[in-house]
Amino acid sequence: MRSIWKGAISFGLVTIPVKVYSATEQRDVSFHQVHRKDGGRIKYKRVCTVDGEEVPYADIAKGYELPSGEIVVLTDEDFADLPLSTSRRIDVLQFVETDQVDAIYFAKSYYLEPDGTGAKPYVLLRDALEESGQVAIVKVALRQRESLATLRVREGVFVLETMLWPDEIREPAFPFLEEDIEVRKQELSMATSLIETMEGDFDPSEYKDAYREALQAVIEAKIEGREVTRPEPEEGEEPAADLLSALRASVEAAKKSRGEKDGGQKGGGAKDGAAKKPAARKSTAKSGGRAAKSTEKKPAAKPRSRKSA
Repeated sequence: MRSIWKGAISFGLVTIPVKVYSATEQRDVSFHQVHRKDGGRIKYKRVCTVDGEEVPYADIAKGYELPSGEIVVLTDEDFADLPLSTSRRIDVLQFVETDQVDAIYFAKSYYLEPDGTGAKPYVLLRDALEESGQVAIVKVALRQRESLATLRVREGVFVLETMLWPDEIREPAFPFLEEDIEVRKQELSMATSLIETMEGDFDPSEYKDAYREALQAVIEAKIEGREVTRPEPEEGEEPAADLLSALRASVEAAKKSRGEKDGGQKGGGAKDGAAKKPAARKSTAKSGGRAAKSTEKKPAAKPRSRKSA
């Protein structure tokens, strides 16, 4: 990986020099626009709509359009006076519980690596933050934009996650929220049963981008000169008569799917699933403070621990 930014974490009077790396990458298949006839690349020219002349890049400025359609032209000098920090610091503002930060605020993730002599204070802050079970709220200027961000620990490395500002989050003002929609107790019970049937430990490696794989296969077939085969469409299931029937059918399908995944056969799947269930629930109880299930009468629920796993 190549670092995209160098700076320092400012933690009280402690300064920790770091390098910043993009933690994620898009794996979409990219294309160029080409001439269908001969495959030639399509080029675009920067042409002014007023005089029709092609404009050199050095003569291009940023324009803000008013509601009237008029344009306010901003130059580099206008941007130079804006209060954007150039100190290359990641300023720690406060520490908060992890569950206080809604995931909708997160924009992009970056890894931080200690730079030069910053390894020891980096590890010190990392261990202290991990021990606290909290995340740091920080402010940083990246790519000509100042952002709030969180600083957390993942696999022994600081992860900087830039955040949207509060006024960038849209209000979900949907009409159904004002309606009095009645949910029957039996329906809620069946929905809860479906959730319990489908619960498990999240393993990202179990999922794949089927569209990208199929698209790559089409490209490879084109390269090799083979005929492209199209997969047969999947047969659609008959819609359920009502919500409760749909939930009940979903529970049965989830149980069947879980049995095939765990044991390959119906009998073996149930046995293997039963053997694996206690361990999974023990892990869940440890991480989230949720009591393990029992056929006996449940005791009063204990309050959740605020400390993150």
